[in-house]
Amino acid sequence: MDGDRIPTPFHAGELQAQAMAGIEPFSPPIRNRMPDQHRTFFPLLPFVCVAVADGGGWPLATFVQGPPGFAHSPDPARLEVAALPAADDPARERLAAGAAVGLLGIDLGTRRRNRLNGVLARVDGAGFAVDVAQSFGNCPRYIHVRALVPADRAPGPATAFGADVPARARAMLAAATTLFVASASGADAQGAAAGLDISHRGGPAGFARLEGNVLSVPDYAGNRYFNTLGNFVANPHAAIVLADVATGDVLQLQGVVDVDWTAAQPERVPPVERMWRFRIVRGWLRPGAFGLAERAPDA
Repeated sequence: MDGDRIPTPFHAGELQAQAMAGIEPFSPPIRNRMPDQHRTFFPLLPFVCVAVADGGGWPLATFVQGPPGFAHSPDPARLEVAALPAADDPARERLAAGAAVGLLGIDLGTRRRNRLNGVLARVDGAGFAVDVAQSFGNCPRYIHVRALVPADRAPGPATAFGADVPARARAMLAAATTLFVASASGADAQGAAAGLDISHRGGPAGFARLEGNVLSVPDYAGNRYFNTLGNFVANPHAAIVLADVATGDVLQLQGVVDVDWTAAQPERVPPVERMWRFRIVRGWLRPGAFGLAERAPDA
């Protein structure tokens, strides 16, 4: 599929982030179609991570869930998702045909993950379809391995909050080993490089540290694409979503990011190359909204 590789997949913010990190220009395997291994991967998943934009253009991050096969690719240029965010999810009403969208498919049991960015081709009561703009894989590093199985949940009422982060949200962040961050390319990006992106961040419990309403997230060595940090350079607005797989509680946050390129901490495990700080502006706590739980080791 070399003919599907995008010759210039990075926007100015990504190129600037790469330069600030000392990365020489390179041509990555980012494609405008899904390779077969990605097309056969998405149908295996019980959830996908989704990034959309709110009415002010800020990213929103969420989970969309369904039985394996709910996400499938009828052809390399499209992904069909036969599910929608829950009615109380702030991202639900932001799904509209023609809007930019970012997706991440991740299997926490095998640490496999693939990214897809594109445009919503269709949204209806049964789900949505995405026309592919960028498709690429990520390495399995920093993923906390866990096998997930369906769980009966009794979702509670969603609670919205501002910069005063409630105790339950603080506890979830303190215990988190996995979170997902949505970012946007900014208005100046063009072509396939423009749009939304959602990616994984992981580490030991508490790897992301909250002080007041500022969450400090370490940035480790990665694939050198700098999609997320490049988006931060171009547009500091971002979003985070995470789930407590024991309770099913889902936490969604929106905030403003600044990147500290000088905050290396080589003594930490894994070594930290830089930090980004996410100042929480608003959030939503949705009890019991994640319909998967961690399978017991002997199950």
